[in-house]
Formats: sequence, C-alpha cells, structure tokens
Amino acid sequence: MKRRVLTSAALVILASGVAWSQTPNRLSLPMALELAGKQNLDLLAVRQRQVISKAGVQAAGQRPNPTFNFTALRDTPHEGVFVDQPLELGGKRGRRIEVAQREGVLTDLEITALERLVRRQTREAYFQLAFSRAESQRQGHLVELTKRLEQIAKDRFNAGDVAQLEVIQAGLEVARAQADYKVAQQEEKISLSQLNALLNEPATTDWEPVAALQDLPPAVSLPDLVQLAYNANPELQHIAQEQKVEESRRALLKAERIPTVDVELGLDFNSPGPGGFAVGPRGQIAVPLPVFNRNQGEIAESLATQHLLDSEEAATKRGVASKVETGYFDLDAQRTQAETYRATLVPVARQLEDLAEQSYRAGKADILMVLTAQRNVQDVEHSYLQSLFTVQSAFAELEETVGSSIDPK
Repeated sequence: MKRRVLTSAALVILASGVAWSQTPNRLSLPMALELAGKQNLDLLAVRQRQVISKAGVQAAGQRPNPTFNFTALRDTPHEGVFVDQPLELGGKRGRRIEVAQREGVLTDLEITALERLVRRQTREAYFQLAFSRAESQRQGHLVELTKRLEQIAKDRFNAGDVAQLEVIQAGLEVARAQADYKVAQQEEKISLSQLNALLNEPATTDWEPVAALQDLPPAVSLPDLVQLAYNANPELQHIAQEQKVEESRRALLKAERIPTVDVELGLDFNSPGPGGFAVGPRGQIAVPLPVFNRNQGEIAESLATQHLLDSEEAATKRGVASKVETGYFDLDAQRTQAETYRATLVPVARQLEDLAEQSYRAGKADILMVLTAQRNVQDVEHSYLQSLFTVQSAFAELEETVGSSIDPK
C-alpha cells in the first residue's frame, strides 16, 4: 500500500513537471526584438563583415616592402648587393587608410539596414503569433456556441417544436467549427515556428506574447517622421557615405600624382685594375615622371560619380519622403478601420447573434437565422483581428522605412 502511494505521488510530481515544462514563456515585444538582435543567424553572419572591413583598413596601411638585389657580372665590379626601398610621398598611405575606413562604414550601414529588416520581421512575427492565438481562441469559442445551438435544437426537437433537419444542420455547424478550430491550431504552430526561426530559438520553444494584439502602436507625427527619415533612412545614409568614400578616393588619386621615389643603397665588390677597389658604396634614386598619366581619367570618373550620387540623393530623399507619407496615411487608415470594428461593428454583430439565439430558443425564429447571425459575427470578429494585425504590420513597415525606432521611449 505504501509503495502504491509513493508511486502515485511520483507520477503526480512527474506529470506536474511535464505540465510546467510545457507552460509558454511570457515574451514581451522589447524582449523579442532584443533576442532577435542578439541571436538572429542572418545578423550574426553579416556582422562578420566588420572583421573583413577592419582587415581592409590594416591592409591599406601596409608600407611597401624593400627589394634585395644581388648581381654577379663579368664586368667590373664583379659583384654587388643593394636594397631598393620605395618611399611613398604626398600622404598616399593616409589616403588609402581613409578610403578603407569609409568603405568600412558602408559595411556598418548595410548591417544596420539588415538589423532594421530583422526588427520589422520580428515585430510582424510576434503579432502574427498573437493573431494566430486570438484566432484559435475565437474558433474555440465558436465550437462552444455551435454545440450550445445544437443542444437547443435537440431540446426543441425532443419537444416536437422543430424538425430533425434543424438538428442535423446544427450538428453540421459543430463539425465545421471543430475542423476550423484544428486548422487554426496548426496555423498557430506555424506562426510560433516562424518566430522561433527569427529568434534562433529551438522550434519547440513556446511563447506567450505579453503585448496584446489590441494594443495599437502610438500615434506619430508626420513631419517628425519625415525629418527622422532624412537622418536615419538606410538608403540616404548609404548614399551619403558613398559620397564620402568618393571624396576620399578622389583625394587618393590626387595624392598618387606625386611620384613614389625608389631609393637604392648598396655595395659593389671586386673591381680590379687601375683605380679599382675591393668594396665600394653605391646609391641610386629613381623618380617616375608624371608626364602622360596623372590620373586624369580616374579623377574625371570620380567627379562624374560624385555628380551621379548627388542626383541619386535628391531623388532618394524625395522617394523616402513619399514612402513615409504613404506609410503614415496607410497606418492611419488601418487604425481607423480597427477602431471602427472595435467600437461599432463587433458589439453590434454580437448583439444580433445573442438576439437571434434567444429568439430561436423562444421559438420565434428558425435555425437558419441563428446560423446566419453566427457566421456574420465570426466574419466581423475575424476581420477585426485581421485589421489589428494589419495595423501592427503597417507600423513595422513604417518604422523600417524611417530607419529608426518610433516606439515610445
């Protein structure tokens, strides 16, 4: 008896442990964005480019190596050794480093752009999971409603008030609602898997979104958004940095006009005969003359590229402002639609559904009226949830276009 009690207690503890391990982890939106920023595999991969950029700066700062030479001739002096060392003048090395550093900033901007994209995807996946959970709950509630209606139909059939056809119709609605509920549960698993992929978490990790789908994002000011986009939009930042890179490259081309001097120092050996010597010093300086090639073509190309970037900046700036304006008005329209559903359409549809069920229970309406009212309210509630998700998605898209967080601090 004692062993049986201990075994039962162990089973209870084990079952409670399993149930506890399956409890969803509460996940706030800031926490999800932070996890994605730290663990997303795409971000981890692209951040390795920073190491390459640093190596590029190191390579640009390297000085030219000296050249060691040994000669053996039949003429005198018979042997000789010398070292040839190029000397870069005009700040060429500093200009190369500057170009590499500014190109490295381009890499940082590309990483930032991907971070914004991952932030948007994470936000959408977070609220997609919230939407799927709400849909599952709605479908589960619909199953309860259809079962209740089926029971009412059975009670009225047993009382001889309605035909068996109404019981069959009610049973069909129950089966349909149960099928839709199972589909909604599977879609919920898909949403969870997509979120875990972005967070680089195990596929079995279950999350419970803390932020409700009904918590609409804050209202934002259009002029502030446009100005913020001018300062933070990834496309504009990339073009601005390309202009700086081109300026540095052109400065390097001009510095390369100054010749690199080759200094040669060494010793000659074994020069017999009158005036001969056993060991004698030698020296030489070589300076290329910039007569024909003074980087004229490269500098002209750089200037043309600069003018092109200036034109692209003006066009991109206007395009960004247009995107921000479009996103702002789209967000405002979606917010208005969601608030209309919440304040008017959903309450009215639910009221009509209750009245239809009460009328059917009292024998004042047929089952088709109740089924129509139920379908109407389900369509309205689904559209309401869809409008809430659309608001969240529009906010995420607008935030990515701006290029900076527009969440309240």
